[in-house]
Amino acid sequence: MKKHKKDNEIKTIFLPQPSSSDLRGKQSVRATFKLTEKSIHAINIVSVHLGIKQKSLFDHLIEDTQCLKLIAGEIKDEAFCKLSRIQKTYVLSRRTLSSLDQTAKKYNAPRDALVEYSIQRLIPVIAGEKEKHRKRKLIFNEMTKHLEHGEKILQKSEKLLGKDDPVYCKFESVIAACENAYNNIESFIEKGEIIEEF
Repeated sequence: MKKHKKDNEIKTIFLPQPSSSDLRGKQSVRATFKLTEKSIHAINIVSVHLGIKQKSLFDHLIEDTQCLKLIAGEIKDEAFCKLSRIQKTYVLSRRTLSSLDQTAKKYNAPRDALVEYSIQRLIPVIAGEKEKHRKRKLIFNEMTKHLEHGEKILQKSEKLLGKDDPVYCKFESVIAACENAYNNIESFIEKGEIIEEF
């Protein structure tokens, strides 16, 4: 009986323990900012196109304290106030919001401006993805021609060999696999159309 109890015991491993403040820092909170349409559009595009949650994007952009400091030093209040902005609420981690608030306070910089210019860092990513999307469409057009040609060969092999022929059967499975891949690529490209609007 005692032996059985020992087998079921979990071995104790001594590891560093998370603090309650670390755990609270991961909590999600809502924050409202006044941002330009361009920035709102940029965060949406990167989130949808790359499949990254907006919360993760904010965590990445705003927890980079070095960049926030540089942005805070370059902000021109008058120029920023002249921008046409829209109120928008996002979900952030408590730690990200705290980092943002601390930087805004320390450098006497508008919180909205820090977020606005942090999001602007995504513009080169969008430009790169837009160019890739253009190239993907070119490749996809070539794939369309390739698949159409393959389907013609399949029809020809059916006429010449019949559906029971092993060569026809193998080639039919090749075309079916190509069609499946083609449909998946088409869905991916359609999803990426959002990037063309930027």
